[in-house]
Amino acid sequence: MRDVIRWKHAALLALALLAAGCSSNSKKELPPAELTDFKEEVVLKKQWSRSIGDGQGETYNMLVPAIENERIYAADVNGVVMAIDRYNGDVLWKKDLELPVSGAVGVGSGLVMIGTLKGEVVAMDAISGEEKWRSRVTSEVLAPPATNGDVVVVQTQDDRVIGLDAATGNQRWIHESTPAVLTLRGTGAPIVTNRLAIAGLSTGKVIALDTQNGVPVWEQRVAIPQGRSELDRVVDIDGGLLLSGGTIYVASYQGRVAGLDLESGRVLWQRDASSYAGVSQGFGNVYVSLASGTVEGIDERSSTALWSNDSLARRQLSAPEVYSSYVAVGDLEGYLHLLSQVDGRFVGRERIDSDGLRARPLVVGDMIYVYGNSGKLEALTIK
Repeated sequence: MRDVIRWKHAALLALALLAAGCSSNSKKELPPAELTDFKEEVVLKKQWSRSIGDGQGETYNMLVPAIENERIYAADVNGVVMAIDRYNGDVLWKKDLELPVSGAVGVGSGLVMIGTLKGEVVAMDAISGEEKWRSRVTSEVLAPPATNGDVVVVQTQDDRVIGLDAATGNQRWIHESTPAVLTLRGTGAPIVTNRLAIAGLSTGKVIALDTQNGVPVWEQRVAIPQGRSELDRVVDIDGGLLLSGGTIYVASYQGRVAGLDLESGRVLWQRDASSYAGVSQGFGNVYVSLASGTVEGIDERSSTALWSNDSLARRQLSAPEVYSSYVAVGDLEGYLHLLSQVDGRFVGRERIDSDGLRARPLVVGDMIYVYGNSGKLEALTIK
């Protein structure tokens, strides 16, 4: 029965987006909102651009680059993995693993890690690209592995969280959970500290496990499934988790956006929301891309909305990212939008990739890195 359910994952996201964009009485899918004119206050300047193979491919992959020190690492759907100087775009190494990559890229402690549709995890040396080890896990890996240098933590499509030895790839422990009957196609990337491995599950729960043995330390429910149909009851945590200070930020589909205490899992604040993309945080505020295409700024002290911009309705937004005094978010037509952190108004816009922008933008210092669906990786700064 599980195999029958699994093939539905790719189609379910489209159904979920349709449900978010249409009223209950509508029989037609509403088109993406037209972009409106605004007074441009910020202009982006391209610093360099590189092509990363075939990019996200034809299925709904969420391959996100990763940055460590002076390098940015990116992978495509067919196993091309590249290390690039993040300042000038020079290619430092390139490997073709010839694997169906579906979880990328994880980086840390000298390792570059990817996961595949075949349930493999491959670790490479971050400096040379040399393969260090590969390990087989229980099912597809749809999010980047994470490491603290001692253990590599992988979350699989079937809601298992697995700890692998960072030096050898041998399995140390496994934590099993019963997944929801229907899920969106994807999982969020786990977060690993020295002591805890934290993961968001398809059931709307966040769990924290001991990195040494996989024993649960705490568990917190962020969303409660509601409704008659299985589609109504989808509450995946797919947008990934964000750790800032001692707070875990999380958003679920058809559930809530919340802040959790890292050590105890206690809910610090929460607000009703529906997001499959994720959140960002800055200056005491949280920013979230809702499934409807609305972008919200939330005061995490009071959990009230500071502002809401619904001009990007049904444009299938990426996760937001804080960039300077702005919030950056990509859309299905490949536009990168800059919104003011103060009031959510548009201040800048640049088209990066006509195939769309699904991956979260990355920001380091004054540079923003954007990975388009076709494989175009660009570094930009404000003029």
